[in-house]
Amino acid sequence: MKVLKFGGTSVGSAKNIQQVASILSDYQQSGQRVAVVVSAMSGITNKLIEVGNRAASGDETYKSLLKDIEATHLTAIRELIEVRRQSKTIAFVKLLLNDLEDILRGIFLLRELSLRSLDILQSFGERLSSFIIAEYLSQEGVPAEQLDARTVVRTNSVFGGAKVDFVTTNSAITKHFADHDKMQIITGFVASSESGETTTLGRGGSDYSAAIFGAALNAKEIEIWTDVDGVMTTDPRVVPTAFSLQQLSYEEAMEMSHFGAKVIYPPTLQPAIKKNIALRIRNTFNPSFPGTLVTAKSGQEDWPVKGISSIKEISLITLSGSGLIGVPGVSSRLFGALARGGVSMILITQASSEHSITFAVAPSDAVTGKKIIEEEFFNEMASGKVNPVEVEGNLSILAIIGENMKERPGVAAKLFSALGKNGVSISAIAQGSSELNVSVVIEQKHLYKSLNALHEIFFLSDMAELNVFMLGLGLIGNTLLNQMKDQAEYLLTERNLRLNVVGAANSKKMIFNETGLDISLSKEEILADGEASNAELFVEKMIEMNLPNSVFVDCTPGDSAVKLYENILLNSISITTPNKIANSGTLEYYLKCQAAAKRRGVKFLYETNVGAGLPVIGPLQDLRRSGDKIIKIEGILSGTLSYLFNTFAAGMKFSELVKQAKEMGYTEPDPRDDLGGVDVARKILILAREAGYHMEPSDVVVEPILPQACLDAASVDDFFVELEKANDLFEKQRAEAEAEGKALRIVATLDEEGKATVSLQAVDSTHPFYGLVGSDNMVVFTSRRYFNEPLVIRGPGAGAEVTAAGVFAEIITIGNFLTN
Repeated sequence: MKVLKFGGTSVGSAKNIQQVASILSDYQQSGQRVAVVVSAMSGITNKLIEVGNRAASGDETYKSLLKDIEATHLTAIRELIEVRRQSKTIAFVKLLLNDLEDILRGIFLLRELSLRSLDILQSFGERLSSFIIAEYLSQEGVPAEQLDARTVVRTNSVFGGAKVDFVTTNSAITKHFADHDKMQIITGFVASSESGETTTLGRGGSDYSAAIFGAALNAKEIEIWTDVDGVMTTDPRVVPTAFSLQQLSYEEAMEMSHFGAKVIYPPTLQPAIKKNIALRIRNTFNPSFPGTLVTAKSGQEDWPVKGISSIKEISLITLSGSGLIGVPGVSSRLFGALARGGVSMILITQASSEHSITFAVAPSDAVTGKKIIEEEFFNEMASGKVNPVEVEGNLSILAIIGENMKERPGVAAKLFSALGKNGVSISAIAQGSSELNVSVVIEQKHLYKSLNALHEIFFLSDMAELNVFMLGLGLIGNTLLNQMKDQAEYLLTERNLRLNVVGAANSKKMIFNETGLDISLSKEEILADGEASNAELFVEKMIEMNLPNSVFVDCTPGDSAVKLYENILLNSISITTPNKIANSGTLEYYLKCQAAAKRRGVKFLYETNVGAGLPVIGPLQDLRRSGDKIIKIEGILSGTLSYLFNTFAAGMKFSELVKQAKEMGYTEPDPRDDLGGVDVARKILILAREAGYHMEPSDVVVEPILPQACLDAASVDDFFVELEKANDLFEKQRAEAEAEGKALRIVATLDEEGKATVSLQAVDSTHPFYGLVGSDNMVVFTSRRYFNEPLVIRGPGAGAEVTAAGVFAEIITIGNFLTN
């Protein structure tokens, strides 16, 4: 024998009832005997409560709502039952509805809706649905009949949530089934008292009915048919990657139910636990799926947790003060007063110092709870021994649950680490000694992000997802998108990392999609349906989305986004950028960004600020972290200037070389931005700061490379006119260096005293810079450890490909940090 229960959604329409009948027909044809508990049609119970409230308040619109209830059931009959059989079914339903109408008329005249009357009203939902389903099954060749549970389930007379008399009930159920061979279609939720009055079993009553019948009949299994594929790892409406669990223990199921999992209601489990009867949660609309089995034993999966549940809306109440320390009976007084006032606590935590007790309640109980405590501890508060009651709202609880947490180190650490890396602070923590549950209270606005981050860390540890927001789709940004597209498959299959570009923008348009933009499209196609954009709006939307594992990629050349970095970091979003303005601007802002990243535990990465794809900043930071002291830094830090002076040779006009470099895209639109030494000055300033020197931009001395007339030229064309006049000057410098066996190089230097300079120097063949070719960059670190043989880093220091590759590498670094 199996007991099957179908909820309101499963029997919510004629089409759904046909699906239920198909499932039951399969059981009947396989020879399995089943008893079937059904709920009212979807939404009917709420309408019955509403129609009663309207009648009690003297609102005659209760009659129109009653007509809606009638229409719902008559429509189902006409769609399900053949015309020749409809009269009998409609007549029975009409009789029930007439009884309902008489009861409502009495409520309307008396202007009173007692719990006794409400129980009678609510019973009509299951009585109507069970009869219609039984009639339809009989028509379809499945021998079935309605069983009004009021004839066999006995309770006390506590209306609204009656207690079952199991001795009398079990005996009546056993006798009834011994005398009836047809499939019993049982009214869930309803019962009757010893005096024959209609009672109900409270919230989750239909599930409870199934467990009552299952226990009385010693059923092999109780199946709860609903609209989801069993018990999910977490709420699939919030976490799209949630999936069904194969097996849970009773304890795990009860914990998950308490913390928000709606497929099982805890009292349902009690009769089943007592008889050690397995429960299975199945999907009416996906009957081939096996669902979730709930037994005395947990499943064999090796996950540290079985599920992540949550309660979206709670309030925290805290009682604190020196008058609580070492005083016996405080907890008894507190919880006793709340119990007498009908306030139920969801979570309780107490400091070991006994200075404070914090507990969570439903928001609707917060005001009442505060008032009860103030009355109970009035004298202590008046004398200052107990502080005023604190109430915090807009909070949520999330809980990780599972028997595998027992004696398994690191589970709580993963929980707190994942939340911390995503900028989620914890207001309260509770864990039982059974190690079955770790619960935390967080801000409600972070619940979506937290559930997704935790689900990934605990259930998808072999697959991580990083949410990328890209601002700037120029040469570097577009190149980065192409690199991400080309490497997507490799990252997914070899590194188990999915890069999800959820936001993208250029100077005109921006677009967002939580499920990810299609980066296989061109940037024009990606932004085609975008809205008007600017950096402030983009960042505002990014913060508002509040997605887990987020990284902001700034590929813009200006400062419109840079001034927002501190706020981005303070909102726990990591940053990677080739834009060097933040780190080469004022020292104050540089330090603020560094402090914000450290405070929030996120990454602020900018390796490409100095050497494009060349690793320069990372090795420098590693030297300092390991205790080394930087004595001197020398660098060829501009790929453009490196190309110019590596290429400049006898017979060449310097002005023509610069013009060619501009046409090839090696220089900025105005070559003075390169030849003026400003870019190199920014880079040596960044290295100086990373070496520990608190320097301002004005502290970097740039020795003029260009004649003043070139710098003062009104336009780029005028600049080239003046530069042509200076060809003899540059040729003279080149020839003098060559005569001495030297080569001209633009060198940035930081000495041990913290003096930073940028100058045109002639270096001989013994110097590392002498042999540079093309657009290579080179940085030479002299330190206490690298004194006799300085640390030399050399490679391409310019170009969209290497710069984008450097940013790409940092995105992956951030992904590994956030998801491990």
